[in-house]
Amino acid sequence: MITYKIHLIRHGLTEANQAGRYIGRTDTPVCGEGMEELRTLRDTYEYPVVQKVYVSPLLRCRQTAEVLYPDSFTQVMEAFAEYDFGDFEGKTMEELKDNEDFRRWVTGGLQGTVPGGENGGEFMKRIILGIHDVFQDMMKQKVTSAAVITHGGVIMNLLSGVGVPKREPIDYAVGNGRGFTIVMTPQMWMRDRCFEVFDVVPKGERIGSNAGALDPFITLDE
Repeated sequence: MITYKIHLIRHGLTEANQAGRYIGRTDTPVCGEGMEELRTLRDTYEYPVVQKVYVSPLLRCRQTAEVLYPDSFTQVMEAFAEYDFGDFEGKTMEELKDNEDFRRWVTGGLQGTVPGGENGGEFMKRIILGIHDVFQDMMKQKVTSAAVITHGGVIMNLLSGVGVPKREPIDYAVGNGRGFTIVMTPQMWMRDRCFEVFDVVPKGERIGSNAGALDPFITLDE
C-alpha cells in the first residue's frame, strides 16, 4: 500500500511571537531575526524533499515557504489559516488576564468561541477538512511527499485531534520553522479518520526549541 508523508511546518518567527501577542489573522511578516533563523535551519539541518508545498494564505507562511522550498510548486490553502482570535487579536495574556470573556474562553476549551472571532469546533472542522483536501489532491496528483507551511495552532490542534499517538495539543507545540511529519494511508484515513505522527522536522533539530504555545487552546501567532 502506498503511504503519503505530509510535513507540517510552522512559519518563521514574527515580532508578535517575540512580544507574546495573540495574532491569528493579522497579516504580519516574518521578522528579520526570523528570516535569519529559517536560513540557518535550512542550511544546518535536513528538511524533507517534497513534490509540492501547500501553504496558509498569510504572509508569514508564504515567506517561510519561499525560504525553505524556493523551487517547489506552491498551492495556497485557506483552510490552513490561523485561528481567528477576534477581540483578543493583538493583545497579550497579561493584558487579557482580567477580561471575563477571555477567562470563559480559556476555561471553555476548544469548543469555546472568542468574542468577534472563531468557534473552536468550527476551527477543528476547517483544519481537518484542509488535511483531507490535501490528501485527496496528493493521491490524485500522485504526490507522496508534501509540505504544509502553516501555524502552530493549526499543527497542535490537528495532530491532537486526529493524530496517533493521542496526545494533548500542548504536546505538539513546535518552534518557528519546525514541525512534524505525519504518515497517511487511504485505509487509515478513510476508515478511521486518523494519521500517524511519524517524525520531527527538520532532522536533527530539537522540536521544542522556541515553542510559543502557552496552553493547549491558547496559541500565540502560531
